[in-house]
Amino acid sequence: MIQRIEPGPRMSEACIHGGMVYLAGQVPETAGADIETQTGEVLAAIDALLAQAGSDKTRILRAQIFLADIADFAGMNRAWDAWATPGHAPARATVEARLANPAWKVEIVVTAAQA
Repeated sequence: MIQRIEPGPRMSEACIHGGMVYLAGQVPETAGADIETQTGEVLAAIDALLAQAGSDKTRILRAQIFLADIADFAGMNRAWDAWATPGHAPARATVEARLANPAWKVEIVVTAAQA
């Protein structure tokens, strides 16, 4: 059985299947904010969705990070490092990409195990 969290006509915010949680790309709420603020907002959204799915950030297996400008890598990492739980780092990739909204600086996709 597949469980969908916040399903919409185009996408669900998360899908759960076989004990795995697959999140849609999470984007910031505050358009035009600095990279650390936007990253913090995205990470908070990830926390909330994982909680709804019966998981948390210590169970993230993989993170894919998309930056509108790779020059924001250090700032994104400052927010990530403040949020991450030591000893529970997931496999991770970060790339520069054109995002759907030019005011977004970051989008993050994660896959996690359920608790």
